[in-house]
Amino acid sequence: MGNAVLIGIFDGVHQGHQELLRIAKMHGKVTALTFYPHPTSIFAPERTPMQLLPLADRVALLRENGADRVEVIDFTPEFAALSPDEFIKQILVDQLSADQVIVGENFTFGHKAAGTARYLQEVSHGFKTTILKLEENRGTPVSSTRIRNLIIDGDVERANEMLTRPHYLVGPVVHGEKRGREIGYPTANLGLDSLACIPADGVYAGWLSVGSNRWQAAISIGTNPTFPGVRGRQVEAYAIGETGLDLYDQSAKLEFGFRLRDTLKFDSLESLLVQMKSDCIQASELTKN
Repeated sequence: MGNAVLIGIFDGVHQGHQELLRIAKMHGKVTALTFYPHPTSIFAPERTPMQLLPLADRVALLRENGADRVEVIDFTPEFAALSPDEFIKQILVDQLSADQVIVGENFTFGHKAAGTARYLQEVSHGFKTTILKLEENRGTPVSSTRIRNLIIDGDVERANEMLTRPHYLVGPVVHGEKRGREIGYPTANLGLDSLACIPADGVYAGWLSVGSNRWQAAISIGTNPTFPGVRGRQVEAYAIGETGLDLYDQSAKLEFGFRLRDTLKFDSLESLLVQMKSDCIQASELTKN
């Protein structure tokens, strides 16, 4: 069997990408060709989409889902200036020795996105091109854009269904106001990249992982409106039942399983604590398996 090259951004390595990998595997050894940073960051930086996965995790998930090899192309202005024919010759033929090229139906490439999936099929460069339609979920094509929008709206359960895993954020545990420690719910505050795809403000049930430890967690996103003062959005997690953890400056992973409620401003600390206890009970029940 030959060398099948599957091309895409593959942000999230979601249900649709997994299906593309499965089909590509039928054509031989699979090379997943992806790009970093996102092409939009070159053409229209202000419209650069939020990132569903760090690059290293994207590469790892592509391999887990069937890619024998992952090639990451540094998406620079010089690379973006290649004509469609230069891209085909330099990358697909000379660099990757493709026998099969597999792309989604909306794939474009080359200077000013002049190349299309159909053009790849029409040119003769010694490889065959297969154009695939992305997997559908509830009658609508699965896409990274659709998943991002669900996450931004707080619908992590629908997003997770299409990702086939919980959406997660990764970052160092940073110092916060330490108010959670004072009221009996010490939280790990995550420092996040500007492109992190953060769910809508609210309270979520999920999991907090640091090193080899993974705890059930109640997660809060927002500005803590119950307390006085002005602060930016915070993403913080309470490892349910854990009080003596020292996680500062360690890398943490925060997985979102379920949305519990909106962020609310409480009239008193007592009413907030009653709600937090209820949130933790609910989160513990939802994430116990």
